[in-house]
Amino acid sequence: MTKPIAIVTGASRGLGYALSEALSDTYHILAVARTTGALEELDDAIKARGNQATLAPMDVTDRDAMAHLCRSVHDRWGGAALWAHTAVHAAPLTPAHHIEAKDWQKTIATNLDAMGHLVPFMAALLGTSGKAVFFDDGFAGQKFFGAHAATKSAQLALVRSWQAESAANGPDIRILTPRAMNTGLYRRFFPGADPATLALPRDEAARLLPQILD
Repeated sequence: MTKPIAIVTGASRGLGYALSEALSDTYHILAVARTTGALEELDDAIKARGNQATLAPMDVTDRDAMAHLCRSVHDRWGGAALWAHTAVHAAPLTPAHHIEAKDWQKTIATNLDAMGHLVPFMAALLGTSGKAVFFDDGFAGQKFFGAHAATKSAQLALVRSWQAESAANGPDIRILTPRAMNTGLYRRFFPGADPATLALPRDEAARLLPQILD
C-alpha cells in the first residue's frame, strides 16, 4: 500500500462519511465508528471509487479499544498522516435547567472525556509531520444547546491549546467550520429546517477538502 493513512473518527454518517469518501482518493482510510452496517456501506462507496478502507467498528469513548487500535496502526503502518475527528454525541435540546443526568454524562463522555485519550494516542501516531482536523459547529451560546455546546466548546478549547503547543514543531492542528448540512444530527436539532437551504454532506466535504489537503 502506497497511500498514507487517514483516521476518521465518526466515519459512519454525515460529514465523517462524506469526508472518508473524499479523502480516500488521497489516503487509505481507517474508518472508526460504532455502527458496523454503516461502516460497511462506507466501505462499498470507497471501493466504488477504486479506493480502499480499513473498518474499525469501535466506540471512541472506550479507552482500551482506542489504545489497541492505535497500537495496531503503529505496528502495521508505522503511524498516520491525518486524523479527522467528526464523532459527536448530540444531546436533546433543552433548557439548561432541564438537562437530564444521563444525557449530560453521555455528552461529556463522547465530546470531551474521549479527547483525554484520543489526543495523546493520535499525537503519537501523527508525530511532527501529521495533521489533525476538527470541526466547529457554531452552536455555542445558542439557547437550548447548553449540554452540546458546553462540551463541544471545551473540546475545541483543548484543541486550540494543542494547536498552540504544536505550532512550531507539529503536528499541524486545524479547526474548520462546516456550513449547516442536511444530516440526521441537524434535523434532530432543527426538525423544521428546509432541506433545500442546507448543504449536502458530500458537497461540504468537497468544499472543505482543499483546506484539509493544502
